[in-house]
Amino acid sequence: MPETELRITEIFHSLQGETSTVGLPTVFVRLTGCPLRCGYCDTAYAFEGGSKWTLSDILSTVADYGAKYVTVTGGEPLAQPQCIELLKQLCDLGYRVSLETSGAMPVEDVDPRVFKIVDLKTPGSGEVSKNLYSNIEYLLPHDEVKFVICDRQDYDWSCMKIDELGLQGRVAEILFSPSQGVLPPAELAKWMLHDKLNLRMQIQTHKYIFGDQPGH
Repeated sequence: MPETELRITEIFHSLQGETSTVGLPTVFVRLTGCPLRCGYCDTAYAFEGGSKWTLSDILSTVADYGAKYVTVTGGEPLAQPQCIELLKQLCDLGYRVSLETSGAMPVEDVDPRVFKIVDLKTPGSGEVSKNLYSNIEYLLPHDEVKFVICDRQDYDWSCMKIDELGLQGRVAEILFSPSQGVLPPAELAKWMLHDKLNLRMQIQTHKYIFGDQPGH
């Protein structure tokens, strides 16, 4: 039987720029393909192309970097069913594994050892209708939920969804991220402080370090 293959856009070693592990050396495995077309997407180059890698080749390349942290991202990594097996094998090897997912694909089969970073799409993304709210049931206490905020409407919508879905206290972190080049970070910070939100604001620190070049 042929070995499992996935279509990969890139595998690279960088500093984590987001989430609660920001700043930590991390190996990123970027899978190709995504069924969404968010207006603020910064990885459109991963929508198509890529090349087929066997699981063993992926694991060998990850090991060569010597990092403890691995992030599986995309595109939308769960659009490839084989991603589930990749996540499991990375966990089996002792890595601290995170999955960056759009929230539009089912997460119930993701290994419980994986730290899921679920991006709930705001109205400003243009893809709010794709949110799969049944995924909330499968979130674990170590998981994180992210909202990319484009404007005040997105901010108010996100605050409403946090209450509606009972996210506060259900997950480790709720992340508000200003859409780069659209919403000034200081504006979002001002709203959060005014409303006394006990959430984490994040900016994409890797872009301040490396710019917008792929592979960082």
